[in-house]
Amino acid sequence: MTFSKETNHESKDSKSTGTEFQNFALAASLLKNVAELGYTQATSVQAQVIPAALAGGDLLVSSQTGSGKTAAFLLPLINQLIEDNPNNSPVPGRAQPKVLVLCPTRELAQQVAADAVNLVRGMKGIRIATVMGGMPYGKQIQALKGALLVVATPGRLLDLCDSKAIRLDDVKQLVIDEADRMLDMGFADDLEAIDKRCAGRNQTLMFSATFAPKIMALANELTTDATRVELAHAGEKHANIEQKLHWADSMSHKHKLLEHILADATLDQAVVFASTQVESEKIADALRANGYEATALHGAMPQAVRMRRLESLRKGHTKILVATDVAARGIDVPRISHVINFGLPMKPEDYTHRIGRTGRAGRNGVAITLVEHRDRAKIRNIERFTQQDIVASVIAGLEPQAKPSFGGGGGGRSGGNRSGGGFGGGGRSGGGFGGNRSGGGGFGGGRSGGSGRSGGENRSGNHFEARSQDSRPARSADSRPSGDSRPGNRFGDSRPSGDSRPARTADSRPSGDSRPARSADSRPARSGDSRPSAGPRFAKPKAGGQRRNFSGS
Repeated sequence: MTFSKETNHESKDSKSTGTEFQNFALAASLLKNVAELGYTQATSVQAQVIPAALAGGDLLVSSQTGSGKTAAFLLPLINQLIEDNPNNSPVPGRAQPKVLVLCPTRELAQQVAADAVNLVRGMKGIRIATVMGGMPYGKQIQALKGALLVVATPGRLLDLCDSKAIRLDDVKQLVIDEADRMLDMGFADDLEAIDKRCAGRNQTLMFSATFAPKIMALANELTTDATRVELAHAGEKHANIEQKLHWADSMSHKHKLLEHILADATLDQAVVFASTQVESEKIADALRANGYEATALHGAMPQAVRMRRLESLRKGHTKILVATDVAARGIDVPRISHVINFGLPMKPEDYTHRIGRTGRAGRNGVAITLVEHRDRAKIRNIERFTQQDIVASVIAGLEPQAKPSFGGGGGGRSGGNRSGGGFGGGGRSGGGFGGNRSGGGGFGGGRSGGSGRSGGENRSGNHFEARSQDSRPARSADSRPSGDSRPGNRFGDSRPSGDSRPARTADSRPSGDSRPARSADSRPARSGDSRPSAGPRFAKPKAGGQRRNFSGS
């Protein structure tokens, strides 16, 4: 959980607003727990969301990762539970929560639940339960009895609803955390089903990294006259996170860069992002073989294993975590000083979520991206989405041998080893759509000048040929075979005359067993007696014009 804590780690662009938690209309027991956790100042998102949530009404909030949004919705929700039960009276052991928090991943659900438990410590009348996949049903069903605040992932929650293990008709407040990620993971139908089961609620709080059109469409379905609180957008710069980029020539070069970065003395803990589950395992194995304290984390692991590895990271036992995008959601460890993108994210917006694992709670962080030249288009997409350039850096002794190219004088799409614009293969000094050209644009190859499709005849190694009028023999009607040796074309003036092809009248049609040939000179007649009585229909005919039957005769 992120607050603006009064420590020496605050950056010069701290998100603290100068607003103390004591100024909020929160219960004394809740403020006491916040103070015992060591937090006094609210962040920007907390300063705006907490009063608005306490006042009631739906909210649609956009804020950066690590800005303290978890506490921004937990504090007012827990405060409402305290007001509803001021004497901490025992709660009946029914699975009918008052507050429901939906998270896209198990790790994020665990993190939110852990923060809620810390805030309600000492309050006997409030129980917290977590519902997520990968854990035994029986244990979760038992924990739901008497729980007033439930943190859940959509899939497992609907499973328990279908089995009547939990009822949502008494939910008064619904929170949808990381709504953009919910849609990316295909939870749109699940959210609609949960919305119907919580139709009697009084308040909906939706948090998202962006206000993309798809998020607004979801908000229109789930909220009513929601107040929009925008504290971040795609182009907002993470002022306390230094972003770097290193070009790599090959995969082995990337591994050398990674090991050099991890050997930095200023590195406290690091998250290395991989593109796939297999890649995360390979990177972790390679790092351990070289003496690093590294472990992998991805969605294919059993939930118990994922929980142990996250707990090891939080306690500082694990220094380097190699993770995929889904598994890393919900990691809130202030000591993470470096985020390294070994594999690029599938979507540009995931880059923002990745680098948000560092620079938390007002601390400074470093985000480094390792990229091969073939992936430069993805880097441009990320820069376009974040509306800021990622500065390329060089490590002495590990400089890339090939320099990245982003297009030449011709303004075409980028390709290998070109000094001019164009699209396609390498080794060109001029624009065009082909290979091995020394000048001029056009579709042909091997041209020494001009533009267009009718360039010179001397070509080498090109897959588009330029044919001149002289290099292509003319085809006249006289050079075509006569009607006796070749049937005439179906179209055109060069059709054979009527003498070479008899007209088909009613009298010339075959009748009975006899079947006259179309041309007596070019094709032998096929009578009924010459056809075999049995045999394959499409067998290959003999030289004499007869077909072969199964007996070979």
